[in-house]
Amino acid sequence: MAHMIEEHDMMFSVRQLPWHGLGKVIEEAPDSEAAIKIAQLDWTVQQTKVYTESGIHIPDYYANIRSDTGKALGMVTGRYSIVQNKEAFAFTDSLIGGGHARYETAGSLRNGRTVWMLARLEDGGRFNLLGDEVTPYICFTNTHDGTGSVRVMITPVRVVCNNTLNLAVKGAHRAWSTTHVGDIQGKLHEAERTLTGAEKYLTKLEETADVLEQIRLTADKVAEILHTVLPYDKKATARQNATMEAKRDGILKCLQADDIRKFAGSGFALVNAVSDYVGHAAPMRSTSTFAENRFAGIITGNTLLDQVTALVQAAA
Repeated sequence: MAHMIEEHDMMFSVRQLPWHGLGKVIEEAPDSEAAIKIAQLDWTVQQTKVYTESGIHIPDYYANIRSDTGKALGMVTGRYSIVQNKEAFAFTDSLIGGGHARYETAGSLRNGRTVWMLARLEDGGRFNLLGDEVTPYICFTNTHDGTGSVRVMITPVRVVCNNTLNLAVKGAHRAWSTTHVGDIQGKLHEAERTLTGAEKYLTKLEETADVLEQIRLTADKVAEILHTVLPYDKKATARQNATMEAKRDGILKCLQADDIRKFAGSGFALVNAVSDYVGHAAPMRSTSTFAENRFAGIITGNTLLDQVTALVQAAA
């Protein structure tokens, strides 16, 4: 299927439909034991040797095979280390601690080549960010076809508008990633040491929000920042410049949202407007993979949001 949700993919989401209206809606967030079954991720990746059609063995190359379908997910070298789906859930459980992880969504794309899980930080509960409730999550993404990394990240979500505030902050780590090479279990322990202190990141995020709210931006300064990250280019086509203008206008429209107007005139308002825009605005051009690409950007971070945040901080 064009949207990357294929025959042997499944996903679930708590209380709302996942992408494209496909998948299973459940009422309560399950633990890992139930989540892996509901998302139909209770299969393993097995490696087999690779041969040519004439039967000649190709040394140091292996095919990653999905155990339940027998389908090849990708070809990898002998250096490739598998992270099984069960290990991914166990790792996320260990990050949250106490076996109390509850999963808001999980599933696969491209017949299992990409898998992900998003768990709510129960111990973190909801914290207050300038008067708004924010719920922190841990997201784990992985690929089984040899094309991507293992990635883990803390993803805070403003409850009032369902916006992610994936902001880079000084003095705390939000994300970690590694390739499928070497001692993968040792690397996961490293990630655990890096990200277990989620409360440190959340504390730094609160401090960053306070600083951004104190930064005052005139309408001219907002326009300057938006033209810096979304510039008019004399060498570009009329269509390309029109796209840039539409994006700038879209962010300015987001600035007028009720939940952002209360921060009017501050750097925090502009950062939230950009977060709102990248998370919810309709695409300039509809593509078959837009929803999946947006999901990836929301979870792992967005370049435009990072650029605007840096420029706002520089305006202090």
